[in-house]
Amino acid sequence: MTFENLGWNAHWQGAFAPFAGTLIPGRVRAAHRDLFLVWSPNGETEATPSGKLRLGDGWPVTGDWVALTPDGARVEAVLPRRTAFVRREPGESMRAQVIAANADVAFLVMGLDGDYNLRRLERYLYLTTVSGCRPVIVLNKSDLCETLAERCQECESWAPVVALSALNGDGLGALLRHVEPGETAVLLGSSGAGKTTLANRLRGFAAMRTQPVREHDSRGRHTTTHRELIPLDGLGWLLMDVPGLRELQLWNAPDALDQTFGDIAELAAQCRFRDCRHQEEPGCAVREALEQGRLPAGRLQNYGKFQKELAYLERTAESQLEEKRKWKAIHKEQKRLFRERGR
Repeated sequence: MTFENLGWNAHWQGAFAPFAGTLIPGRVRAAHRDLFLVWSPNGETEATPSGKLRLGDGWPVTGDWVALTPDGARVEAVLPRRTAFVRREPGESMRAQVIAANADVAFLVMGLDGDYNLRRLERYLYLTTVSGCRPVIVLNKSDLCETLAERCQECESWAPVVALSALNGDGLGALLRHVEPGETAVLLGSSGAGKTTLANRLRGFAAMRTQPVREHDSRGRHTTTHRELIPLDGLGWLLMDVPGLRELQLWNAPDALDQTFGDIAELAAQCRFRDCRHQEEPGCAVREALEQGRLPAGRLQNYGKFQKELAYLERTAESQLEEKRKWKAIHKEQKRLFRERGR
């Protein structure tokens, strides 16, 4: 593949301009703790992060464009990301975790077996909206579904839908129409959804090992163990396979809520009261749609859950900021006292 097939274009050339002449550009194919596999004009190399990166916040992830030393052995800087799929770090941490960088299209893969879950799909759609990627809903295992048309209809108002069978290749052509040469597509979904099987099908050969799902609940086991960019030579674009995400906590971007739940936002604009909570208020267009069956109860409940999560994140962020201000004032006062004592 050419460097352009890896995604290099006028935008990245402009972003790299401050480093031109002393460093060379590269793209992170895979990240393994302190070691990165990087594509550069000189080919693929192994690179380690510079001391500046170790001390800062701009740690490279798979998909990043970076500035390398001429020998390609050290990453000196990470170019500003165009898109980033970000979730809150698993556990009690209040830090962001970047799952995929600089992807153009997000294939949200969901199996048409026990993996099918609209509420989880809404979570993926929210984070994809925040990321800046174009979402495409991929309903896999179409050969196992007797209500395929109904399942597609449930999702088609949210994003483009492609129904396929990664196992036998049915419907693959419809998926390919959503990616252009030089773009990057990322596969996102839970373990067992069929992402690795789909990646194998796109590559044209079984380059990656797959595992069957558990029969009693259709849950998968982690087959992909790390994020990696896969060049699809015959198609001219890149595919990023990501391990199944067991936790998908929101990150703070309230503006994306109305985009993800556009139908509820449109109904809310018709409510009699601007601050309507969609509970017992008279003239509530949302409750009316719910009672008439035009709005699924589960979707409204999930919308409320998202609101609570985002409000919690906002309160926590403000609390942390206030804590930093307090300690900054304390340290400033301590320095002032030390200066006075030294006079």
